[in-house]
Amino acid sequence: MDFPLILVLLTLLGAVIWIFDLLLLAPKRKAVIAGIKQQMPGWNEQGSDDCQRFQTVVQQQAKEPLAVEYAHSFLPVLLVVLVLRSFLLEPFQIPSSSMVPTLKVGDFILVNKFTYGIRLPVVRTKVLDVSEPQRGDVMVFFPPNDQRYFIKRVVGLPGDKIRYQNKQLFINGEAVPRELLAELPVRRKEYRLYEEQLGDALHTIKVNLRNRNVGPGFVGDINNFEVEVKPGHYFMMGDNRDNSSDSRVWGLVPEENIVGKAFAVWMHWPKFWSIPSFSTAGTIE
Repeated sequence: MDFPLILVLLTLLGAVIWIFDLLLLAPKRKAVIAGIKQQMPGWNEQGSDDCQRFQTVVQQQAKEPLAVEYAHSFLPVLLVVLVLRSFLLEPFQIPSSSMVPTLKVGDFILVNKFTYGIRLPVVRTKVLDVSEPQRGDVMVFFPPNDQRYFIKRVVGLPGDKIRYQNKQLFINGEAVPRELLAELPVRRKEYRLYEEQLGDALHTIKVNLRNRNVGPGFVGDINNFEVEVKPGHYFMMGDNRDNSSDSRVWGLVPEENIVGKAFAVWMHWPKFWSIPSFSTAGTIE
């Protein structure tokens, strides 16, 4: 379901109905009401027979059509939602474990649509530049040839040379600093947690000691991967490095596919029948 498109269409429909009523229907209702007032001179005298009958007659002869009532009621709400969601903030639910441990399945996050520039809804054309993605940002975007929202971390900027070898990330020939936090589970070690410094972002990544390949249909070794980021593109990776379908699988993300910067978790609700939790609410590193 293309919610932005539906929202835009509903807003346009409400605006068309509102304008049609303003220009054509409302003047006719006003004329009818003016005639009723002439027939009932005491329409505004409290307690008079004319005053008691006035509203009933108006409802019978000059009532707003149902579509106009709905337009008057919902158009302001639709406009507010459209502006907020298209240009300022958009809610997003984490659907997979590709960003564990930073983001968990069922996390509800907020995405800043203004950080990387103002874009028109649906067509996504940028109309105002604000800033560019920075290395380490957690970003929502559309992958190449896919209309689904994805969320990953910005690893490579335009012109960067990215190499991922033996589960170590290199940028422009230098290893990205990281510190081992733990090997878990304690008795039967299956994965490692590292604290990684990527740009200004100090975050935790997860590396599986067994998995080597990732993504449906991916052929190759993700632990020996090298690419140079093209101008106007970005290289994205999940913090759950061995369980993430990212730029190693579907390639670089063009600038026009950017949606916004994820900056906060406000709720965790993994299943519909579970109880929502706000204990993990906070900013995203």
